[in-house]
Amino acid sequence: MEYVRLGTTGLKVSRICLGCMTYGTPTWRPWVLDEAASRPFIARAIEHGINFFDTADMYSIGVSEEVIGRALKECAPRDQVVIATKAFWPMGKGPNDRGLSRKHLLGAIDASLRRLGVEYVDLYQIHRFDPETPIEETLSALNDIVRAGKALYIGASSMSAWQFARMLYVSDRHGWARFVSMQNHYNLAYREEEREMLPLCREEGVGVIPWSPLARGFLAGNRRKGDHGDTTRAKTDDFAHELYFTDADFLVADRVVELARRQGVQPAQIALAWVLAQPGVTSPIVGASKLPQLDEAVDALKVRLSREDVAFLEEPYQPHSVLGIAPAAKSR
Repeated sequence: MEYVRLGTTGLKVSRICLGCMTYGTPTWRPWVLDEAASRPFIARAIEHGINFFDTADMYSIGVSEEVIGRALKECAPRDQVVIATKAFWPMGKGPNDRGLSRKHLLGAIDASLRRLGVEYVDLYQIHRFDPETPIEETLSALNDIVRAGKALYIGASSMSAWQFARMLYVSDRHGWARFVSMQNHYNLAYREEEREMLPLCREEGVGVIPWSPLARGFLAGNRRKGDHGDTTRAKTDDFAHELYFTDADFLVADRVVELARRQGVQPAQIALAWVLAQPGVTSPIVGASKLPQLDEAVDALKVRLSREDVAFLEEPYQPHSVLGIAPAAKSR
């Protein structure tokens, strides 16, 4: 396993981050694995040297954090793992059970710590931008969470570059804890982040930890236009159906499959190798519902792409509308 600094911090994270939305309870989503089925993935990740685990309070409505917390406690000492979680999406029916208000964030971090069974998280992230809460209120609350020792670092997730730039400016102006990471939507089938967000992160020393680096499995080479594919997630992941599945997307996926065939590797490894090679990308967040998928993700670190390979993969790309950042969008 390779380890790199998260942005300009001194925190070292594995080049592969295990995304834990897949682990929790299938009552939340039919493709989610229950606790017994999830445990082997955490153990295998530790065996591979992965030390970075990303979850969120709303994944399985808290159950994901409970499952991950118990599994990590059995598999590794607390100081050897980097635990990241997120807040923003609704956790109840009340008007304050969501968003980035001071009230919600201070309650959300305590609830996440209880579910995870830890005294602090390494990275506490806002899951989206909240247009209904003043930026100063959100950043002040996050600063207090860090000062209280409940989180070591803070990060953000999908939003417009101008919103992120403004938040960084406000943090600097007040001397508050600063975002060290951006968890954004980025893969071969969706590259709009290259226009503004990625250059901003490189300039500001913010680590990039992309979500859906395999386009929610779309770039694994097993999706079809008609019925979407054979797996439960392929058939039932309505959010993925909204993001991908255009003719241009399938052209990109076909290039991934063709190059994988030439190199004798899996399509997912080609797609992941491309993300890993992008300037500023720290640690793509990879989900796995089958153990070989996790093994293949780690082996993707060995895949090298030439300039010609990269040009071949990128050539069919067509610009997209902005996808995955609006608060109205479905959670991921």
